[in-house]
Amino acid sequence: MFEPVSKFESLISEYFGSPYAVATDCCTHAIELCLTLKNVKETKCPNHTYISVPMTLKKLNVNWSWYHSEWENYYQFTNTDIIDAAVLWKEKSYIPGTMMCLSFQFRKHLSLGRGGMILLDNLSDRNQLIKMSYDGRLRNIPWASQNIDTLGYHYYMTPEIAQLGIEKLDKAKIDEPRIWSYRDYPDLEKFPIFNKTYAK
Repeated sequence: MFEPVSKFESLISEYFGSPYAVATDCCTHAIELCLTLKNVKETKCPNHTYISVPMTLKKLNVNWSWYHSEWENYYQFTNTDIIDAAVLWKEKSYIPGTMMCLSFQFRKHLSLGRGGMILLDNLSDRNQLIKMSYDGRLRNIPWASQNIDTLGYHYYMTPEIAQLGIEKLDKAKIDEPRIWSYRDYPDLEKFPIFNKTYAK
């Protein structure tokens, strides 16, 4: 049932140059899974990014603050090896020793409507992230027959989305990608939801 997902992961990891990849239902959840796996307690987030990113930090009760970064294509959460690469599309661009979170949302270069991916080089983390994204279970084995020992989050990519990614990948490889930067996002620090007085 999940063969398209595994195949899509393999194709994406090959393109970006990472040893492993873990598919998710969106980039925001990919970031959340990485933050949870690494038990991040404190970090800084750029004030120019997509709004779901600091909302996720609040959701996880991470002690976080803003920092200004004139980033292009990706940025890294401080004090972590986690990178928000939602807008990155570049062959062999994986940075060793990190977890890079990609997006396949409809505005992204590989536009699938929804979907994300975590690029990484740690096999143990890869195996754990797969279980975390699939309700704590292993793929292709009925969940009721498994001895589930991992808290899962129902953040998996569906086989249908993965198949669409496989079908659109060749064209995405030859099309010129847009270069995104911090300039494409408003200053989130000015939003009322992130005002310390308002958001308790």
